[in-house]
Amino acid sequence: MIDWSTLHDAYGPAHAIPGLLDRAIGRDQEAIDGLWGRLCHQGTITPASIAALPQLADIAKTEGAGDWALDLAGAIAGGLLQPHGADEEVARRAATLAELRAMAAARLRSGLTGKNYPSRLRTMLAFDGQPLWFEALDDFTDSFVTVACPHCDAPVTIAIGDYGCYSSIRDWNLGDVHQVPLRQAIPDQLTGTGRMLRDGQQRLAWGLTHLFGQAECRGSGSVFGIADEYEATNAPAPWDFARGHTKDAL
Repeated sequence: MIDWSTLHDAYGPAHAIPGLLDRAIGRDQEAIDGLWGRLCHQGTITPASIAALPQLADIAKTEGAGDWALDLAGAIAGGLLQPHGADEEVARRAATLAELRAMAAARLRSGLTGKNYPSRLRTMLAFDGQPLWFEALDDFTDSFVTVACPHCDAPVTIAIGDYGCYSSIRDWNLGDVHQVPLRQAIPDQLTGTGRMLRDGQQRLAWGLTHLFGQAECRGSGSVFGIADEYEATNAPAPWDFARGHTKDAL
């Protein structure tokens, strides 16, 4: 049993969490919204967030009532590399996180379409211990990431969206100047996270071939892999709570 009185959520003592979980099982939207606000407030997690993972996993198993719980658990997993003061508790939840990851993978295989597919893929990346890509992956309609040129260390803006796919030097007065088209990756040659392209997910596939392609730094003229430099620029020390569960094919 969890002593919720000893934990805190985003608003203070976590004594309201068990009641909200009980109500949320019946799809009480006010309770679901309350859990999101308390357990993953603007992406920030707390010890109560981690303690709630087993209950969220149980709810996620419930047919017709579990999608919100899986998504909330994924958002919590996506924040695990932030300071939260509960590393030992995270380690104890490794089996729960692996179970949640398996559920996300099964639902991803079940033929999700539209916006549900990238959302579930992001969730699975979080359970895989890849919160950096959890944050970077979206629908590629208006995407920007910043990387450091590996040769001159200049900040290079990478744009992927309806307005164009290019690298540039961002000028806050003039906008994205000196735009250079990105060099798309070949889908069959993608590895790792990039292999998560799926038939029928054309927008996601299109975006990923750019995100895992190459860019040119206008300053140094060097060409580099976008994904590699994005990880090098942004990734904190990795947490390996689910690394043993990343090899199964989807």
